[in-house]
Amino acid sequence: MPRLAFSQVDVFTARPGYGNPLAVVHGAASLDGTQMQHFANWTNLSETSFLLPPDSPEADYKVRIFTPKSELPFAGHPTLGSCHAWLAAGGTPKGDGIVQECGAGLVRIRCDGTRLAFAAPDAVQGKVSPVLKARVAAALGLAEMDILAACQLSYLAPSWTGVMLKDRAAVLGLKPNFMVMGELEIGVVAPSPDGNADFEVRGFANDVGGEDPVSGSLNAGLARWLITDGFAQARYVAAQGTALGRDGRVFVDYDGRDFWIGGDSTEVISGTLAL
Repeated sequence: MPRLAFSQVDVFTARPGYGNPLAVVHGAASLDGTQMQHFANWTNLSETSFLLPPDSPEADYKVRIFTPKSELPFAGHPTLGSCHAWLAAGGTPKGDGIVQECGAGLVRIRCDGTRLAFAAPDAVQGKVSPVLKARVAAALGLAEMDILAACQLSYLAPSWTGVMLKDRAAVLGLKPNFMVMGELEIGVVAPSPDGNADFEVRGFANDVGGEDPVSGSLNAGLARWLITDGFAQARYVAAQGTALGRDGRVFVDYDGRDFWIGGDSTEVISGTLAL
């Protein structure tokens, strides 16, 4: 059996064990999609990524991203974690920035000091219908009047419904009903002026086992909504994972053109695996 280099990276944290873990398989060109999916199911992490040589001459590397059940064209924390692992393994960018190739196309990544940040892919914002708002409120155990604002945040995958509550305590006190939630993916945000972060975020989806510790795609969608609609400044910090005992931090920076979603990453496990 071939032996491949392997990393497990904790994303959106500088403290191992306090972010969102990602399994990364290096030099995975010898594996087919069936083998990748099987290994991703075995790791049982929300995502496992596989680093490959790029097909596009503009890209520095290619990544395929799998949940335990299916392949994703794009996801946020695997983008940052894969790039961190690629650089740590000696990857050298062709230009000033880094270009990742994935199922969603080319994604630009930049270094912000010790942090990496990706330019969020285009998303479509939509209104939340009264029927959907009522269902979201029921899934979260809230009265509809508790939802101060809502927005549909559509990416290639996943597609989140974002809702705003009055404060951090309301977000952290949620006890969702996942049977009522069904296939919905719900991101909840509220101001958190406690000095540690500007906003508190939680993300709920049955596809990630209930609650996502720290989600790059959710925070990318929320950033576009919050900044565009005037709920947030062009630069802010979001905390996520608090209710799970994590300490994730997402650094958002809108430069007038791109929404940059950044965070720290740290390698927790490295070695080889046999597949």
